[in-house]
Amino acid sequence: MADTQYILPNDIGVSSLDCREAFRLLSPTERLYAHHLSRAAWYGGLAVLLQTSPEAPYIYALLSRLFRAQDPDQLRQHALAEGLTEEEYQAFLVYAAGVYSNMGNYKSFGDTKFVPNLPKEKLERVILGSMAAQQHPEEVRDLWQTCGELMFSLEARLRHLGLGKEGVTTYFSGNCTMEDAKLAQDFLDSQNLSAYNTRLFKVVDQEGKPHYEVRLASVLTTDPALDSELTSKMKSYEFQGSHFQVTRGDYAPILQKVVEHLQKAKAYAANSHQEQMLAQYMESFTQGSIEAHKRGSRFWIQDKGPIVESYIGFIESYRDPFGSRGEFEGFVAMVNKAMSAKFERLVASAEQLLKELPWPPAFEKDKFLTPDFTSLDVLTFAGSGIPAGINIPNYDDLRQTEGFKNVSLGNVLAVAYATKREKLTFLEEEDKDLYIRWKGPSFDVQVGLHELLGHGSGKLFVQDEKGVFNFDQDTVTNPETGEQIQSWYRSGETWDSKFSTIASSYEECRAESVGLYLCLNPQVLEIFGFEGADAEDVIYVNWLNMVRAGLLALEFYTPEAANWRQAHMQARFVILRVLLEAGEGLVTVTPTTGSDGRPDARVHLDRSKIRSVGRPALERFLRRLQVLKSTGDVVAGRALYEGYATVTDAPPECFLTLRDTVLLRKESRKLIVQPNTRLEGSEVQLVEYEASAAGLIRSFCERFPEDGPELEEVLTQLATADAQFWRDQVKEAPTGQA
Repeated sequence: MADTQYILPNDIGVSSLDCREAFRLLSPTERLYAHHLSRAAWYGGLAVLLQTSPEAPYIYALLSRLFRAQDPDQLRQHALAEGLTEEEYQAFLVYAAGVYSNMGNYKSFGDTKFVPNLPKEKLERVILGSMAAQQHPEEVRDLWQTCGELMFSLEARLRHLGLGKEGVTTYFSGNCTMEDAKLAQDFLDSQNLSAYNTRLFKVVDQEGKPHYEVRLASVLTTDPALDSELTSKMKSYEFQGSHFQVTRGDYAPILQKVVEHLQKAKAYAANSHQEQMLAQYMESFTQGSIEAHKRGSRFWIQDKGPIVESYIGFIESYRDPFGSRGEFEGFVAMVNKAMSAKFERLVASAEQLLKELPWPPAFEKDKFLTPDFTSLDVLTFAGSGIPAGINIPNYDDLRQTEGFKNVSLGNVLAVAYATKREKLTFLEEEDKDLYIRWKGPSFDVQVGLHELLGHGSGKLFVQDEKGVFNFDQDTVTNPETGEQIQSWYRSGETWDSKFSTIASSYEECRAESVGLYLCLNPQVLEIFGFEGADAEDVIYVNWLNMVRAGLLALEFYTPEAANWRQAHMQARFVILRVLLEAGEGLVTVTPTTGSDGRPDARVHLDRSKIRSVGRPALERFLRRLQVLKSTGDVVAGRALYEGYATVTDAPPECFLTLRDTVLLRKESRKLIVQPNTRLEGSEVQLVEYEASAAGLIRSFCERFPEDGPELEEVLTQLATADAQFWRDQVKEAPTGQA
C-alpha cells in the first residue's frame, strides 16, 4: 500500500453543504437565475481536470462511466464478488469521491497526489468486469490502459504539482522549466496580455530553437474580423531569440456550455448590472479576452447586495507553479442576512480601522472603495475546492481604482472547520475545550478582517504608460530606510507577474497578519458581539489557531525540493516563525511522546504576552511586508519572505523532525458534498445527498444528466490532443509504485 501521505483514509470526514433554508427563500425567478449560473459553473469546473494532470480527464471519464452504469451500492456487490474486502471497496469509493471533490487526482489543498488505497490488480478486475465494461468494452479498457498506471504511480516527479523536475502541471508542457515560464511572462507583459486564461506549450525544432504556443481559453478558435480586441494579437512573434505563437480555443467545447447557460441566466437577471456582467463574461469566454472579464467584474462590483451572488472565470493562481495562471472556478450563493449585518458594520468601520495598520498613509489607497461584504450560503462551488472566504476580483488595476467584494461562506465554515475534541492535535489539554468553543466565532472574525482589511488594504506604487506616478516621488519616503522611493510597478506589471512564485503566499500572509493584528481591537470584537472575557477568549483562540496552523503547515513542505505546495499554509508557517522569533516565551513548540508511545508535540501560546510581545513583532513584520509590496521590491521581498519560509532542523524547534510528527498525526481535509439543482417544468428543485463518499459520487453522477457521456468524450479528446506535450513525463512513470 502507498505511503499515508498519498492516500485518502477510509474514515475521512465527509459533510453535506446545507443551503436548504436560503434556497427556500428565493423567488422562482431567483431560483432560475441561480440554476443556470450553477450549470455554467459546473460545466466550467470540468476545465480544472485539464489544468491539473495529464491523466485527470481520463480518470474522471472512467469513474463517471463506472458509476453511471452501476451506482455505488450495485458496484459494491460486484466488487465483493471479485474478491475485494469491504475496506478495499470503501477505499475505492473514497478515492473516487476525492477525484470529484478535487477535480483531479491531486489535492486542491497541498497539491499532493493521492492514489487508490487498494491493490491495482484488484481494482482492474472490478473495472474490467463492471457493467460499464460489459456495455462498452473497448472504451472502458482504453480508458483504464491510458490512466491505470498513472493513477497508481508515485514516481518522485509525479507526487506533487510543480514545474520541470519539481512536479507535474498541465499549465505548461512537460519540457517547460521555470526559465521558460519567466520568459513567457516577459513576453506576455511586452504585449500587454494577461496570463490568467493561458497555458504554455513548448516545442524545440531541429536546430534547438524553442517555439512557444501561448494558448488562450476561448470558445472561438478562428479570428473573426469583428473581434478587434484580440485579432491583432493572434499571430507569431520573435521575442528575445525565441519564437512565440499566440493562439486560442483552449477548453472550447466546455466553455461553449458555460456561455450557453450564462445566456439563459441573463434572462432572469435582477438588474442591468447583472445583465451587463453576464454579457461581458460571455464575451470573455467566447473571445478569450481577459479585458472583457475585467469589464464584467466592474459590473459585478457595482451590483451591490444581490440576493443571488456569483462569480466565474479563471480566478486563483495558487496552483500555477509560476503563480500567474488562473484556475477555473465558479460559485453561486445566497445571502445570510444575520451574519451579513455584522460584516456591514465592519465595512462601515473600515476607514477608521485602516488607520491603525502599521504603515504611513501614503502606503494606503487614496480613497477606500467601500466594498460589498456579505455572508453567503453556498449553493454551488465548482473548481478544485471550496474556500472559507473570498476577496475578488484579483485584478490589481480594478482593486486599486474600482474596488472589490468580500464574501464569507457561512455554510462552508459551519462544516469544513468543525473539530472533534478527540481529533485535536498539538494543543495543551487545558486549551482544547476553549479551542472547540471559540474556534468558529474567532474564525468568523479572522475571515472578516482577512478579506476586508487584509486583501482590501495597501497601495501599489505605479507609473503608468504615460510616465505618470500615482504617488508623490518628492515627498513619499520608505519608512524602513527614510529614503525616497526607489522602485515601483511599471505599466503592464502586476503583483502576480512581478512577485510570481511567492505572490499568492506573500499576500495571504499579509492578509492573515492583518487579521491577527486588528482582532486585538475592542471595536472589531464588539461588532461581532464579543466583549469582556469572551472577547479575550476569541483573541486567544484566534492567535492560538494561527500558531497551530503554522505547525500543521509543515505537511505541505517538501524537503526533497525545499519548496512549499500550498500558499495559505506557507503563509501560516511564516507567521509562526515571526511569533517564535519574538521570543520571551510568547510561543513555544515542544516535542513530546503521545499516549500511544509515538512522537507528538504541543504548542503553547502565552496569552498574557499577546499584546506586549506579539503585537509589536507582528507590527514590524506587517510594515515590512506592505512597504516591499507597495514598492514592488522583489529582491528584498523575496529575501524577507523566503527567509522566514525556510524549513531546517536547527534547534530549538527542529522543524524537519516536527514535520515527521505532523505527518504521523495529520487529519485529512474534509470532503464536502454539494447539492444539485434540477429544472422540472418551469420550477427549480434542490436535490440533496447524504454526507458520505457514496453520496458525493451520486451528486456527480446526477450533475450532467443530459450530456454526461458527451462531456466525458470531450474531455478525453481534449486530453488526447495535447498528450504529446507530457509524453516524456508519462514514460517516466514506472509500474507498481503504489
